[in-house]
Parts: sequence; structure tokens; C-alpha cells
Amino acid sequence: MAATTPTSPQDPGTPDTVVGPIDLAARVDEALAVQALAFGLSQDEIDVRRHIVLRHLEHPQARALGATTADGRLVGFVYGLPNSRTHWWSTVVEPCLRATGTDSWLDDSFVITELHVHPGFQQRGLGRGLITTITDAVDLPRSILSAIDTESPARGLYRSLGYQDLARQVLFPSAPKPYVVMGAPLPLRRG
Repeated sequence: MAATTPTSPQDPGTPDTVVGPIDLAARVDEALAVQALAFGLSQDEIDVRRHIVLRHLEHPQARALGATTADGRLVGFVYGLPNSRTHWWSTVVEPCLRATGTDSWLDDSFVITELHVHPGFQQRGLGRGLITTITDAVDLPRSILSAIDTESPARGLYRSLGYQDLARQVLFPSAPKPYVVMGAPLPLRRG
């Protein structure tokens, strides 16, 4: 079962949505449906990611939040956990970070594993509310994540929160596009 984090004292939702703790393991199929729409995943990719998400959520310090509508529909989610150099993701990005002299970011960091908002609910501040609320509850000095290495609204959001590029053109096995690894001190920048 996924660990959850309390909601922020600020209201990170919108008038028609609420950001708060969810049992992501119980709602994994709903979350992956959101991710498939937001990220353009095939059914095969969804099936693979389902197992990955459930495995991540077994970590005792995994945290998950969702953005839900008044009728309980999941329209966004974020989850993450404290990073470890033994995690698969870290083993892939470490050589790229070492090449840029930034591999120390792999230590004492909270990794944002996934953050997705349904396309019909984007540009409403839900992504910002999800990521700031989850990282506000973390007792670590920094956060790291990876994103497709292209200019996008997601990259703009991350930059506005204080994330900066640590390594670019990172290739993950079976990923068709290169990624960027980004890091930010916590708490994340506001405004």
C-alpha cells in the first residue's frame, strides 16, 4: 500500500478539484489512464508501468497524492520516494550526472517518479499543487526528477519551481526520446 502525505495548508486544488492523499496502489489503473492521456502511452506501456508503479509503492517512504474532482474522479497524480543510488533510475542517470559533476544530487534527494495531469485539467495549477504539496512534506534538502528533454509546459513548470538542468540527453532503455535530469533545493520556489 502506498504511503500518503497530508495536504498542504494552502489549497493547491482548483474550485472543481482537490489535491490530497490517495491510495495510489488501489487507484493505479485510474492513474495510468491519466498518464496514458497526458503522456501518450500505448496499452503495452501501461501494462509495464503498472508493475513498476506497484513495486515503487512498496517502498515504506513512498508518497502519493491525487487531484480529484468533486465526484471523486482522479484527474492528476504525483508520487515519489527518497532516492537511492541502487534504484534502477539512479543507475541509468548516474553516469550522465557524473559527467556534469552533479552526481551528488542522487544523495539526500526526493525523486518525483511520476507527475501527470489529465489534458482537460492542465493549465489550472494542479501540477504545481501536486508537486509542491508532496515535496513540502519531505524532510530532505532537495528533489530530482527526469522529463523529456524538450521545451514543454512541464519543463516550464519545473523551472518556475527552481528545478535546473543537471544532465541533458539522458537515454533510458526503450524510451524513444532523450530525457533531462533536473534538480531543485527544497522547499520549492513559489510564485
